[in-house]
Amino acid sequence: MVLEQLAFGLFALVTLASSLGVVLVRDVWHAALLLGLALSSVAVHYVMLSAEFLAVIQVLVYIGGVLVLFTFAVMLTREEDTETTEVGA
Repeated sequence: MVLEQLAFGLFALVTLASSLGVVLVRDVWHAALLLGLALSSVAVHYVMLSAEFLAVIQVLVYIGGVLVLFTFAVMLTREEDTETTEVGA
């Protein structure tokens, strides 16, 4: 019982910290990675509640779909630095 409460507290802390990181971090790539961590820890909460189907749906739909979409959007819309791409200027 105590181990379950410790695990819940740990994953609740990870969920809160990564969710705050998504909102407060300036880099969009790091925000997407922190969103993946937050969604993964929510899936762990579902497993702790014996809702394995919801945990699998959380991983497949949100982490597998939405996070990959965010990743592609970040990669496609990111601007390159002009200082590093110019050769001999």
